Amino acid sequence: MATISDPTQHDPLSERRDNAWGERASNAEDPHIPGTRPPAWLELLPTSREAAPLPIATHYTIIVVDIVGFGDLRRSNSSQLRVRRGLYRALQDAFVAAGIPWEGCRREDRGDGVLILAPAHLPKALFVERLPEPLAATLAEHNKHHPPIEQIRLRLALHAGEILEDEHGVTASSITHTFRILDAADVKAAFVESGGVLAVIGSSWFFDEVIRQSDWSEVDSYAPVEVSNKETVTRAWIRVVGRAPVSAGRRPRRWRR
Repeated sequence: MATISDPTQHDPLSERRDNAWGERASNAEDPHIPGTRPPAWLELLPTSREAAPLPIATHYTIIVVDIVGFGDLRRSNSSQLRVRRGLYRALQDAFVAAGIPWEGCRREDRGDGVLILAPAHLPKALFVERLPEPLAATLAEHNKHHPPIEQIRLRLALHAGEILEDEHGVTASSITHTFRILDAADVKAAFVESGGVLAVIGSSWFFDEVIRQSDWSEVDSYAPVEVSNKETVTRAWIRVVGRAPVSAGRRPRRWRR
């Protein structure tokens, strides 16, 4: 016999009760709470994360090369592809000829050029004593077998510094500095006026510590260029290798140290 305290005797629908919003509570263990929504993806992100330790900087020789006029509108996509193939073939052949292990260097493609990082144990002098001549020769060989729009003139900048690496690539103020001297207006102008096939540009540090200290770097062929490019104001040193043939009645302007 049920007692008056038994709620089921007074509410026969207690097993199926709708809430005030007309939503049915399926059971007591998983009730629907009105006014709630699934959390947005931003709310699922951790509110705090232990900072990952920074990597240890590693010293590298920095080599940046850039193809002059790569974005010339007369160059089709297929022409650009043949130019890029010619660039990489010339670099690899020249590195082998200079005794620099191509596969031992880290490389990042830049579309119209390449960032190359050579490990610290490789002598920096190799890049000014042995590399320029074979590189100019391989570029000249490429140009001999391609029409003018697919020929290559190259700027190559040299510097060194401490590089940080993460899962996305590399970064360092020394890398930025190398690109700044490579892209400086006066450096570009000096190379255009020379009519050469290869310009080797040394940073002020690289000139003082490597080029000037070498007996085989052709130090007297380098000329100073003042660099003012964005936040970088400095001096670089440029040497032109493999001068192109001069057409009749036109000679490139010479610049002096």
